[in-house]
Amino acid sequence: MGGQERLVAAQGCEAAEASRTPEPGCVEVWWDMVLRNLRYIPCSCSTLGRKIVALYTSFTSKPLMEHIFPSLMDMLIFLSVYKAPFLVDLKKPDKVIAHTVNFYIKVEPGVLLGIWHTVPSCRQEDAEGKDRGWYEAALRDGNPIIVYLHGSAESRASSHRLKLVKVLSDGGFHVLSVDYRGFGDSTGKATEKGLTVDAVNVYEWTKARSGGTPVCLWGHSLGTGVATNAARVLEEKGCPADAVILEAPFTNIWDASINYPLLKIYRNLPGFLRLLMDSLRKDKIVFPSDENVKFLSSPLLIIHGEDDKTVPLEFGKKLYETAHRAYKNKERVKMVIFPPGYHHNFLCKSPMLLMVVRDFLSKQWA
Repeated sequence: MGGQERLVAAQGCEAAEASRTPEPGCVEVWWDMVLRNLRYIPCSCSTLGRKIVALYTSFTSKPLMEHIFPSLMDMLIFLSVYKAPFLVDLKKPDKVIAHTVNFYIKVEPGVLLGIWHTVPSCRQEDAEGKDRGWYEAALRDGNPIIVYLHGSAESRASSHRLKLVKVLSDGGFHVLSVDYRGFGDSTGKATEKGLTVDAVNVYEWTKARSGGTPVCLWGHSLGTGVATNAARVLEEKGCPADAVILEAPFTNIWDASINYPLLKIYRNLPGFLRLLMDSLRKDKIVFPSDENVKFLSSPLLIIHGEDDKTVPLEFGKKLYETAHRAYKNKERVKMVIFPPGYHHNFLCKSPMLLMVVRDFLSKQWA
């Protein structure tokens, strides 16, 4: 390219550059973005402000303890978060107790209950290698059936519960050990209403497969509240439980809570009892056994250890007196007090337990 041609090209480039709109600098771009966003600040601040006020009002409308105490009450009452024994596979009960099968019942959407069915020891040889279908059919063999509703914490594999199941199995009973929702490997969250629904469903499931064999609700500790709740529901349905056995029962959860060893040390703190009562009411935790027994007609046996420190004997006596006054047929209500040595969890070690239970049920079911 000649010199004149290069000059013409250079002039053309300069003309094109002069006609192009200048690009804004970085500062100008940033400032433009700021101005655009500032237009939305009033609206955003207004929305955010309303949310903050709503959250603040919700939080400050009640004391700080009320934000944490209801969940704490769940832990203290149900203790379902403590799932010991930890090394037991709940799907394989035969590793810890003989002639037992594991199965599940769906009681509500999202709620699946784990249950162990232990057949009477006299059927141990028949049960070897059998599946769930055989166990279910065995419920019609004429041996009485117990639906066992355990207390707070741990699972159906707990050692003291297995001891009781073995005693009852040796005595000729079928035992269905239930883990309520939230306990063991059962799904769902533990609530009083939920536990009651679980107990009613398992009883009705069992009764429908028992072929006329009597089915007894057996509750221990917290399970006594579940048992009386379930028995009252069944009574109102017009299908009373064939029998109810309450082991170490309380009158209601309020009385039981303020005398619970873990909570006794806090009773003298200012406002503690009111906070406890409010939290129980808020979470709808009542377990009113002393009211429930007034509406029952099922044979009722109350058993309690004299040296029970967890649920003192006085509660069992009060519950018996309430039931005895309410029942028209006084012979359908009985209480047996066990001598010292068995505390809260080990009435199963008493040689008189099986005799007491069989004697009561045989007379009621004669």
